[in-house]
Amino acid sequence: MNKCRIEIPIAGRTFLKTLTVLACLSISSTSSQALAQNQNQGWDAQQTLDDKSFVHPPNDISEAVLAPRYLNMTLSNISADKHWFFHEISDGPVTMDRFSRDFDELGGQFFDYSANRHRNLTIRSNVGIDVVSASDGSKTSIQTPNGSRISNVKFSPDGSTLAFFVHTASETHIYAGDPETGTSRKITDIAVLGNLVTDFEWTGDGKEIATVVIPSGRSTRPVPSTVPTGPQVKHTQDGENMLRTYASLMATPHDEELLEWHATGQLVTIDVETGNTENIGSPAMIYGFDFAPNGQYSRVELLEKPFSYIVPVNNFGRVEQIWGRNGSMLADLEKTEMNTGLGDRRPSAPGVAGSGDALQKRQIRWKEDSSGLTYVQAESHTDEKEENNDRVMVWTPPFEDSNISVLYKTDSSVSSHGFSNDYGTLFVTETSGSEDDQGQITHRAIDLSDSGQTFVLAQYDSDDFYSNPGTLLMDGGQVPVVNRRRGSPTGGTGVVQTSMDGQSVFFYGHEYNADPMQEGPKNFLDKVAIRTGEKERIYESNNQESYERIVSVIDIDDEEFVVSRETPTETPQSHLLIDGRRTQLTENVDYTPDLTHAPKRRFVVERPDGFKFMVNVLLPSNYNPGTRLPAMFWFYPREYEDQESYDEAGRTYNKNAFPNFGTRSIQYMTRMGYAVVEPDAPIVGKPGQMNNNYEHDLRNNLAAVIDELDEREIIDRKRLGLGGHSYGAFGTVNAMVHTPFFKAGIAGDGNYNRTFTPLSFQSERRIFWDAKEVYLGMSPFVYANNLTGALLMYHGMHDQNVGTAPDHSPRLFHALNGLGKKAAMYLYPFEDHGPATKETLLDLWGRWAAWLDVHLKGTEEEERRITSDDHQWRD
Repeated sequence: MNKCRIEIPIAGRTFLKTLTVLACLSISSTSSQALAQNQNQGWDAQQTLDDKSFVHPPNDISEAVLAPRYLNMTLSNISADKHWFFHEISDGPVTMDRFSRDFDELGGQFFDYSANRHRNLTIRSNVGIDVVSASDGSKTSIQTPNGSRISNVKFSPDGSTLAFFVHTASETHIYAGDPETGTSRKITDIAVLGNLVTDFEWTGDGKEIATVVIPSGRSTRPVPSTVPTGPQVKHTQDGENMLRTYASLMATPHDEELLEWHATGQLVTIDVETGNTENIGSPAMIYGFDFAPNGQYSRVELLEKPFSYIVPVNNFGRVEQIWGRNGSMLADLEKTEMNTGLGDRRPSAPGVAGSGDALQKRQIRWKEDSSGLTYVQAESHTDEKEENNDRVMVWTPPFEDSNISVLYKTDSSVSSHGFSNDYGTLFVTETSGSEDDQGQITHRAIDLSDSGQTFVLAQYDSDDFYSNPGTLLMDGGQVPVVNRRRGSPTGGTGVVQTSMDGQSVFFYGHEYNADPMQEGPKNFLDKVAIRTGEKERIYESNNQESYERIVSVIDIDDEEFVVSRETPTETPQSHLLIDGRRTQLTENVDYTPDLTHAPKRRFVVERPDGFKFMVNVLLPSNYNPGTRLPAMFWFYPREYEDQESYDEAGRTYNKNAFPNFGTRSIQYMTRMGYAVVEPDAPIVGKPGQMNNNYEHDLRNNLAAVIDELDEREIIDRKRLGLGGHSYGAFGTVNAMVHTPFFKAGIAGDGNYNRTFTPLSFQSERRIFWDAKEVYLGMSPFVYANNLTGALLMYHGMHDQNVGTAPDHSPRLFHALNGLGKKAAMYLYPFEDHGPATKETLLDLWGRWAAWLDVHLKGTEEEERRITSDDHQWRD
């Protein structure tokens, strides 16, 4: 047989190999075409890695990363009159010139001091507003000032007007727009103070808007002394203070002075028609507010001193008060003490929730008829009873103790409450168990007339996943945002959607098949008679090769809805559904059709211990079966108690969903000729002890996946890369120090030394001194001398995530450099826990592609060593 000597392009560079003619004919055309194109661009991988300015990836990657998916829309922001939707128009990832504007960093809060607003309003704003007709999908653009940015778009209560923030380089103002004509006008004379309060609200009649503005006579921004006045001081408190490792904490008296300056604002109401402004009370450190529908009262939450140097601003003490229209304080509604983590008041953080005060008022909201407040509160006990005894309360003006009354009392816990439009019926959702195990869940309706009758609308066991009846639909046209069949109405008015005759309510939910691989979920809407519980299904989506769901309700009695429909190959489109007829309202675009239609593999892998888990694989669009490709793995380890708990997590898998790609979707590497592998990575063990098996399960998970892909002739096991972000980065480096499987690794914003987070992390609740072996065994820094392959690390220099401080990457790099390992590190200015700017994203992709190009190639001697050694690492 004749031989041929060919060049096989892999990720922008080439290597030479002698192959048979048969092998020449079977080369993946996708890899060859894409990578040849990159070569033609003159893209040099090593030069890209060495460059000290922002770089770009090959065009195929840039196009995918910057594709304008943000122009696509789902019609869910509906006006009260059901005539319009709005869509805030983005211009893509924020650019570094806006992202790098100076800001004050105080206790986890970032303030753009030159514009008197929170930094998020500066970097997460948009460039325009489209109003979309609910009847035919036609668009009207709202006028906005040239060069400005917008955010916080809201319809007025009657749907006739849009209000929104307009941000310039130095100020923020509120504008009102006409959805019919697109005209707009400024209604604020005084600039908004958008620091702690980053929003505004309409009053119930739509005639006024309430917000916080810069107070009259405000002093200039405090400037620190050039001469230090003392050291930074911290003291421990009595007790075990189990704090997480927070970033950007305050540290000096100047920080305290600066926070007070940023926080102090004037609460006002603005007449939308005339622009007249009325002060409500005096300037104060306003943390939040909520006006009664009639505008005569307001819940105002105030930040309190003292401040703290050991917890973020969100954990500082606050008091919530009821104010009259003239700013007089009528009552203290609730007080939140400084949460420093002592006792059972552990500060909130990812994976951590504080228990709070058992007698705290919950679900506080104004009654839409302006007759007072409603809330839920546990009944106090003089004995040591621990049973749930929740009450639904109403508090009416003038808000004295004698104005509080009990509407409903139950021996269970009330997880949500709402009312009919006339407030004649109370709806509650009760749970009989704990927060972790809700036990039996009951939806009830209570007649608040003299009869006081109680009716059961639905009842089920929280563990019975497939019997969940869904969530009560609230008034206003929007549907609950749920990805499981459990959920409670939150926010909004607290008014439950009823039929026109007031005799029925509606439950919205999803119905899942026991085998989601065989049958996709169905979205449904049930009409339930209040007095009898009789149920009628008025909408159920088709789940045959498609996924459809209601996203907005136009007319509940006439069963007119806006639905979003998608398939695995068709991007979601919103349709008006009337009498079974669908009228398409959007023209969304699939910007990466090659990825949408690329070959996919989803299958179950079994570990040597019998544990089974899922793996997803995406291949280049013109992949030829049997072609072994270099592969990039991307993963995120998660903890489970057993096979059952793992399987439960996959019950909501939607086989009919359209693939959702974003700016960091690793699937783009298929355009460079790689197989992209996304394996689940279950870490399994007894409750509270899962991490005892971390190294063992991590190694065996990856070994099982590699063996399966090798057997399927998908991968070249000698050219494997592994990567992940955050806990995935942590897992990546652990895999590279405990296995020899991977020639290249990419780890972003990770933690590499668990002794830096000694008071628990992720789902691990033991502290270092109770589980030293676990903490050390899970710290790849300790085993850095065992690193195999070349490791690229990237980290945002303003990473605020609990547990992944930016110094993790430099410390590991320092160790690897000293050990003679191959590594690179890229630290990105101003970035948080994940890249956001256009410049950083493109740079990141350029270096990812170059790193894999350079390091997923090796000599035949290295390949033989890896092939012979990797079997020795598996159990």
